[in-house]
Amino acid sequence: MSAQTADFDAIIIGGGHNGLVCAGYLAKAGLRVVVLERRSFVGGATATEELFPGFRVSSCSYLCHILQAKIIDDFRLRDYGFEVYHLDPGRMQPYPDGRALLTWDSLEKTQASIARFSQRDADAFPRWMEFWQRAASLYYPYFLKSPPSMSQVMADAESRGEGEFLRRLLKVSMTELVSEYFEDEAIRGAFINAQDVGNPSAAGSAWCYAHIRSDLFSRPEDVGIVKGGMGSIANCLAASVQDLGVDIQVDSHVAEIVVRQGQVAGIRLVDGSEISSRLVISNADPKTTFLQLTDRSQLPDGFTDQVGGLKTNAGYLKFHMALSRLPDFSHYFHDDYDPRYLAYMKICPSVEYFAKSWRDAEQGRPPEQPVMEVQIPTVYDPTLTQSGQHVLSVWGLYAPVKLAQGTWDERRSEVAENLIEVLCQYATDLRDCIVDYSLLTPVDIERRVGMTDGNIRHLDMIPNQLLSERPLNGWSDYGTPIDGLYLCGAGTHPGGEVTGAPGHNAAEVILKSIPS
Repeated sequence: MSAQTADFDAIIIGGGHNGLVCAGYLAKAGLRVVVLERRSFVGGATATEELFPGFRVSSCSYLCHILQAKIIDDFRLRDYGFEVYHLDPGRMQPYPDGRALLTWDSLEKTQASIARFSQRDADAFPRWMEFWQRAASLYYPYFLKSPPSMSQVMADAESRGEGEFLRRLLKVSMTELVSEYFEDEAIRGAFINAQDVGNPSAAGSAWCYAHIRSDLFSRPEDVGIVKGGMGSIANCLAASVQDLGVDIQVDSHVAEIVVRQGQVAGIRLVDGSEISSRLVISNADPKTTFLQLTDRSQLPDGFTDQVGGLKTNAGYLKFHMALSRLPDFSHYFHDDYDPRYLAYMKICPSVEYFAKSWRDAEQGRPPEQPVMEVQIPTVYDPTLTQSGQHVLSVWGLYAPVKLAQGTWDERRSEVAENLIEVLCQYATDLRDCIVDYSLLTPVDIERRVGMTDGNIRHLDMIPNQLLSERPLNGWSDYGTPIDGLYLCGAGTHPGGEVTGAPGHNAAEVILKSIPS
């Protein structure tokens, strides 16, 4: 098939934000690009949906904190309506004993809040932030580059005099770190986080968290709650790339990547129709791309076994509530109370609480006391529902991908009720506010968004699935064993979160591969 007879120069499978970013950069270079999206709207996990009549929610991703400034500027997203409510305080943490911690932009204000728990911990907080600034500085420079090997990262760190620091970062656990910096268990609970590693005592959990803390390099105006929900990011990207000539086709479910004699030839839709192209770029996760969309006979021996062995064990819950009014958290603040304090909250009173949530999930049980990242975006954004009403969303850490007993369909209501019960420990009137609710389990996330095992980062972001080992060592530079087939999703470097970086990097690699 020659480029002249192809329907398009490039087909993007999946209209998530990385697929749109990749499409935009290819179109800027003059390629004829089509984006094929299975659902009736773009965005994938970066979406706003009306799950309840009159209430819109960010159905999966929920916070803009690491979307790359280059992408925002290159696609002029603010000209297309992208707007962020910057959060200050950035987070509120309530505790069962009636205390609360606020973390602010101001170092001094955060220290004052911590001092109510421990003066020693307040004094240690600046050093804690300096640690993560150093840690993120070893990861962030590679965001918009092809993935380096760990040896390259180490060599760069050595050249900066940070070799010893990086060696420690690769070995130390988050439990060790919070215990080193803080004495009060409540403060340790506030700052413990192990992301996809799960076990906060696991070696390397701190290194994986450095990816998240790369948001320390984000512009303040790009960090916060997106007006109109996270789907606004995808909608603004879609409008921008369409103006660049990208063709976006929704309700277009790809059934197969067509390969002839080792060369990609296009795709086949579920209705049997084919679209031809010399390039196909999959924004689907690697397992979906190679185990469902690609004829295994076209792949090297043993390759699908390698893909099947990739880790997708970190499961999460997404719980949404439509509220008739704001739940009462004012008792945490007495005279100093602003409803905007509730925009982003964390429920995790101790390190052991966090660890137990992971242990339960690891053993196939829904956590009895789950770690929760709670968001009430409507305290900032009035566009999501009617005046006086609110939406509350929970990101629940963790959830077993497969339950030890029963199925997620059978146990969904039970788990949802438990989440409400835990939240009622902090806002006793919550049940009186609830109009409706919906729980998305890992199974639901897979069904709705098409991510294997409901894995929100496509693959677990663990030490051996980062940098040049993401998704597989030897196939990490966005290319695949099939000529003309590329990946551009979160299963590639630098990984998950709404960054746009995988789409940007894939486009750069693809454009370099095209003969001039």
